Amino acid sequence: MSALLLACALLLRAGVHGSPAARGWKSWRPCTDLRPLDLLAEVAPSRPAPSGIRMIQAQGARGFRFSTSAHALSFPASRLFVHCDLFPEEFSLVITVKIDSMPAKKNEYIFTMIQEGSKNVLVGLRYSSSKLHFLFWNKDLANGWQTRVTFRDISLADNQWHTLVLAVSGYSLSLTIDCSMPLDVVVGTLFPTTLSTKGSRFYIGSRKRRKGSFTGLLRQLVLVPGSDATAELCPSLRPQLAVLVVPPALMELPIKLENNEIQLTYPYEADMRVTLGTRPVCTKNESAQFWLDAFGKGLFICNGMEWISVLEAKERLDYVEEYQNLATGSETMGLEIFTIPNAGLFVATANRNTRPGSAIYKWINGRFEPYQYLRTYQAQAWRHFTIGKKIFLVVANFEENGRGEEASVIYKWNHWKLKFLVYQKILTHSARDWEAFQIDGESFLAVANHREEDNHNINSVVYKWNPKTQMFEVNQTIPTSGAYDWEYFTVGPYSFLVVANTFNGTSTRIDSHLYIWLGGMFRLFQSIMTFGAADWEVFRIHDRIFLAVANSHSYDSGTLVQNNSYAINSVIYELNITAQMFVKFQDILTFSAVDWEFFSVGEDSFLVVANSFDGSSFLVKSVIYRWQGYEGFVAVHHLPTFGCRDWEEFNTSSGSYLMYSSAKEPVSKVLKLKTV
Repeated sequence: MSALLLACALLLRAGVHGSPAARGWKSWRPCTDLRPLDLLAEVAPSRPAPSGIRMIQAQGARGFRFSTSAHALSFPASRLFVHCDLFPEEFSLVITVKIDSMPAKKNEYIFTMIQEGSKNVLVGLRYSSSKLHFLFWNKDLANGWQTRVTFRDISLADNQWHTLVLAVSGYSLSLTIDCSMPLDVVVGTLFPTTLSTKGSRFYIGSRKRRKGSFTGLLRQLVLVPGSDATAELCPSLRPQLAVLVVPPALMELPIKLENNEIQLTYPYEADMRVTLGTRPVCTKNESAQFWLDAFGKGLFICNGMEWISVLEAKERLDYVEEYQNLATGSETMGLEIFTIPNAGLFVATANRNTRPGSAIYKWINGRFEPYQYLRTYQAQAWRHFTIGKKIFLVVANFEENGRGEEASVIYKWNHWKLKFLVYQKILTHSARDWEAFQIDGESFLAVANHREEDNHNINSVVYKWNPKTQMFEVNQTIPTSGAYDWEYFTVGPYSFLVVANTFNGTSTRIDSHLYIWLGGMFRLFQSIMTFGAADWEVFRIHDRIFLAVANSHSYDSGTLVQNNSYAINSVIYELNITAQMFVKFQDILTFSAVDWEFFSVGEDSFLVVANSFDGSSFLVKSVIYRWQGYEGFVAVHHLPTFGCRDWEEFNTSSGSYLMYSSAKEPVSKVLKLKTV
């Protein structure tokens, strides 16, 4: 009897869920093409422009905004599901949106799929100020039931672009925002395997009624059947605007030439602000904003990283002239140039001698003039940084103070006294450098500890700002060998910190290490062989990311004949996105190089190297190299320097300048860049 029942069950199953041949199909085909399906393009063709849709450019990218009268903007599901009427069992959604701030309890729909004659949402996506809800209808449950899957603590309503990938497979859902770590959810209700789309329509930006209509900007809305699209988008240099499929209408300006007249193919507007005066900062917050340089006769637009020329008299570097000799009291190991709002432009010099110590100079009437003296102990470097409205300077002291303490000092700007005052002392060991940076809104400081007595293999330290105590506290220790410099940078959503290791006690031929921020700490990402590395400089040219190391000295205690160990190649590396590592791009012969500085003039990019010693003399020329594309960096100017230690570039309303410090004489020089 049991065998008969089993046979009947198998026959019944074959009748219902049998092969395509058993169901009389000539050949099986999926319900829709297994390719990305651009839902947004279905309601927003290139032309003619549908009513109720405006094209908006914001922060350097275009998106669509729907009017409240466009709440019924829709198309039949059969336009996508051409071979059968079943929604994919596994799929992902790719969405790029820009959403303004919104009330806490308000919900808006990005899209829905609704059956004609019904109010039930078969599939949909909606959001609130801090949540994202994925909705689906399961007819297998009693009388049908809508399931809502909620992702909490999602910050989309911040007036910034964000790209989301929502992957659905059975009981599992995964949400990736801006190529960051995915948020995984397992639910108790299976996404239906037989969700019928027959007689259904997709509604873009609504649920078929005005209430809950989408009010932000929508740039990308793509359904990808059968796969998780995250790998197609990530990693990305612009994760907030990662592209899978963007409607053709958004890929170019909505203009056409008709009867010798320019006409708009879409209603179009752009958020625009024009800033006058000296060069402002260019970050993602200023993206698509303009800067009018009246002095340089140019108009620039911010692309989120740098100012791009829109209209200007093409400025080019002609030559460099000596502008100011700044007496510094003693040899100067480093410079830090910074601006304090409503106070002016300053430079802090890290001076070797304890008396009178280091100094801060202010730019007054086109020159740096003494402003404040600070007691330091063989200072090596300064770093300026801010936390909220607080303004700080931290000095790297190389030797003990008068009380036998080996400590570096953080100073805080006093807005009443208009001076820097001691704020916090931190134990360091022959500190060479500080790096300040922020990750996810939290502030950090990293110190390069060079040695403890004769031991160069010691820990350098990353400190984290404690908002409660208002002090920096140890967050992580990192083993280093004669650490000389830290450099922080970001690539998309990832944060990196690279150390210049100089000497391990026997050799300068050692690895310097690049670390990546993962799980609340820095972890080793890549090791790079260096020779007495004294500095790292990261810079970008268009979409390419470079990392230059200044190699100062080739020495090994086991080598009897050293030859000229100061004439050595410094190296420029380029980030290879595919290999996910930095690879050698160019060797440049340098002479005990201790610093690189990247700067731009007009559309040209430059690197200047601090050559400090050629094996016999400190009177050696430092060199400016110009970027020449396929040729790499080519030497264009040779500048006489004496014991050159640090280069800094700055701009004022009167022009652009370079400044270098000397480790062998108590004079730092300001050079003016003459342009044509």
